[in-house]
This record gives sequence, C-alpha cells and structure tokens, in this order.
Amino acid sequence: MNKVIESIKDHRSIRNYKADPISEDMLNAILESAQAMPNSINGQQTSVIVVRDQATKSQIAELAGGQPWIAQAPVFLLFVMDFYKTDLAAKKNGLEQVIHGSVEGTVVGATDVGLNMAGAMIAAESLGLGAVPIGGIRKNPETMIALLGLPEKTFPVAGLSIGHPVDRSHKKPRLPMSTFRHDEAYKVEGLNEAINQYDDEMVVYLESIGREMEGNWSKQTSGVYQQVYFPKVHPVMAEQGFDNNK
Repeated sequence: MNKVIESIKDHRSIRNYKADPISEDMLNAILESAQAMPNSINGQQTSVIVVRDQATKSQIAELAGGQPWIAQAPVFLLFVMDFYKTDLAAKKNGLEQVIHGSVEGTVVGATDVGLNMAGAMIAAESLGLGAVPIGGIRKNPETMIALLGLPEKTFPVAGLSIGHPVDRSHKKPRLPMSTFRHDEAYKVEGLNEAINQYDDEMVVYLESIGREMEGNWSKQTSGVYQQVYFPKVHPVMAEQGFDNNK
C-alpha cells in the first residue's frame, strides 16, 4: 500500500494544536492541492478564505457554536460555494446565470466544496499537520457572510482548522464496508444487522474516550436528525440568491 493511501486511511480529526505557525510554503501547497481537485464543468465554483487573524478566528469560533479549536489553530480555511465568479463570466458574455437559483446548483456547489476541502485535508495530513472540518460555520451564516465580506451568490459551506497536532486523537471506527459498498445496485439486505454490529463497536469506542453518554451511532445520529440543526441556512441562502426553487 502506498503512502498516500496509508495517510488517507489513517485520518483522524485533530482539535488540539501547537502554537507553531504554518509556513507559507505549506499553506500554498495545501491550497494548490485543493484547487487541483475536479469540479463541475470546470466552473471552479469554490473560493477559500484564509484566516490567520486571531480576533477573526475567535469570532468564527463563537459563531460556529463555541468551537475553541478554530481559534487555537494557526490557520482556518473557509470554503465558499461561489457562483459570484461564474455570474461575472455570464455578464461578460451578455448572458443571465440561472444555475445558482436551482437545487442542482446547490448540489453542484456543495459537491465541489467537498472535493476541494478533501484535497486540502489530504495535503495537510501528508505534511504531518492535523485538521478537522467545521460544519458549524453554517450555524450563523448571515453574520459569517458579513464578517468575511462574502458577496451575493456565495455561501459559506464548511471550514477547516489546520495546525501542528499536540497529539494523535483516537481513530473513530467506521460502519462496516458492506454499508458503504454496494455492488451493481443498492443492497438493503443486512443493513440492520450491520448497524447493530457498529452500534456495539461504538459503545466500546465511546467508553474508551469518556463519551459513553452519547450511547451509540444510531442513537446519536437519529437524535440529531430529528431536527434541522442549522435552520438559518435556508433563509440566508435565499437572501444570497440561492432560491432552490427549480
């Protein structure tokens, strides 16, 4: 097995960082790797805001629901779904862009952001750095948009804290491969049994890290998914031009 695959398979979320800065060479390599990832129609509808300023990181940490590792990390990357650039291209050619107002546009933009962020994370970890994705930047999107000066037709989808790890966190187990890989067509047979097996595994894992109160995977996940946990996303997306009405 090559070193790239070994690095990817050894992924773990790192939330505790040393004070050491990340060099510009390292940061450029991470961003170049992120930008090199594939994207729909070569539209390149992702932008990244690089945040090093301590006061700004602290504000983002609070807006994201109180996540201190955002402020602690030497660099925070905000990944933005960006149809503002493509709208400028449309205007240059005397055309009207409509894709940003559709569900398809949102799916395209979010997918591309995910690919770009995955490229950044893989690159960072290959350099010996640690990282953790941050979905909480969607908790207060209107304030995040104002704080970082995002124009219309853009939306903050996810963030990434990056730094030199203090230590290696525990590696969280995944669902059995049979729930992830489906040959030729989706297979529902055996899913309940696989989930039961994983729940038992997660009980042991959570007890080992002192988080047994979370129960297991199915209990935790179903508890969260009983509600829209970031309800401001829909109205703020509409204000930004993402109507999702077609």
